[in-house]
Amino acid sequence: MAKFTFNLPDIGEGIAEAEIVAWHVKVGDTIEEDGQLADMMTDKATVEMESPVAGKVLEVAGEVGDTVAIGGMLVVIEVEGEVPDDVLEEIEVEGEVPDDVLEENEAAADTSEEAPAPKDDAVEKRIEVENPDPSDQEDAARAAEKDKPLPKPTPAPAPAPKDAKVLASPAVRKRAKDLGIDLSQVKPHEDGRVRHADLDAYISYTGGFSGAAPARADEQIKVIGLRKRIAENMAAAKRNIPHFTYVEECDVTELERTRAQLNENRGDRPKLTILPLLITAICKTLPDFPMINARYDDEARVVTRHGAVHLGMATMTDNGLMVPVIRDAQGKNLYQLANEITRLAEAARDGSAKSDELSGSTLTVTSLGPLGGVATTPVINRPEVAIIGPNRIIERPMFVTGADGQERIEKRKLMNISISCDHRVVDGYDAAAFVQELKKLIEAPARILAG
Repeated sequence: MAKFTFNLPDIGEGIAEAEIVAWHVKVGDTIEEDGQLADMMTDKATVEMESPVAGKVLEVAGEVGDTVAIGGMLVVIEVEGEVPDDVLEEIEVEGEVPDDVLEENEAAADTSEEAPAPKDDAVEKRIEVENPDPSDQEDAARAAEKDKPLPKPTPAPAPAPKDAKVLASPAVRKRAKDLGIDLSQVKPHEDGRVRHADLDAYISYTGGFSGAAPARADEQIKVIGLRKRIAENMAAAKRNIPHFTYVEECDVTELERTRAQLNENRGDRPKLTILPLLITAICKTLPDFPMINARYDDEARVVTRHGAVHLGMATMTDNGLMVPVIRDAQGKNLYQLANEITRLAEAARDGSAKSDELSGSTLTVTSLGPLGGVATTPVINRPEVAIIGPNRIIERPMFVTGADGQERIEKRKLMNISISCDHRVVDGYDAAAFVQELKKLIEAPARILAG
């Protein structure tokens, strides 16, 4: 037998540590070669760790939620004989195990062949206890009988529910049950019985309503994995970035009419939501406002204004918020954007998104869809310097000036656009000017479609 220490390999460029988000084995389990050991989460993706050897798990690095440094011990596995040379060579080539770990594995293999260590005094005493002299057993039995404690009294039965002690007729009980009223809460008559009149008084006082729902038991949920990353990123963003938010109302009546017309004649092309149109309008507006499409390095104090628009798309998944990235959004047409939005959202939700599809964004759009409120104050996706949030579309009467110059009231579709910015990089005037130019495109959608 030999012990093999499997150290956490380098699973991503620049990654110093990874978090344990799931164990597939526990101490004492037997694992096959290439069997799943654990799921490890980095800042970019979740990676499944597989065992390079078969054997028995002797030790694991920690619990779910703990972090393990790259090169640190993940599991210790007991293997039959010695660790195969090809496994050690493969790991050494991949840079998974440092030289000192290889030496440790070799030393473990050597020491496994040695004779067992002699028993110490404590072990000898334990053996004596496990194999006592027969003559001593009778004395021990008599002493145990003498010192045997008296039997504990049988506990009294649990008290009956409160409702069982309340005096009331079957009719009153049935009525109370139908109304969802606890009779123990009703003040009885002078003789101690609850009558219909007492129920009426209780209903008059409480409105006949009990609590909205029964109390649920408290539960504690450990913040791990993606939820932990979201918590850390949001805290860092609010702690380090002086946010300000600007909100403007846009008339999207014509934009929605244009979208409907495009969908009527789309053929086999994807159905358009408002998001591809909005992204196209954003990309057309950004060249005049390069400070919006930027990233700020806090430590180096350097702002990088990006020429290409790598648009982050905040996406809600079962595990929490993820931000897949549409690369070079400025070069894609409406239908290409629609396809990318669908593909990336599905990849984020089913866990198939690659690490490079979840990093490198230069500006983020966040939308709650039909749940979007009147206005939002989104949190910036650090190290970006701005995030844009379209809100819910509502219909409202508006004063509209006709071609004849006369004002009239029309039903219009309106949507607020929210933008949060990093005040260290973006001035309030610049943010407002950007949104006003964006509004001009949104309210005149022919300009969005023009080349």
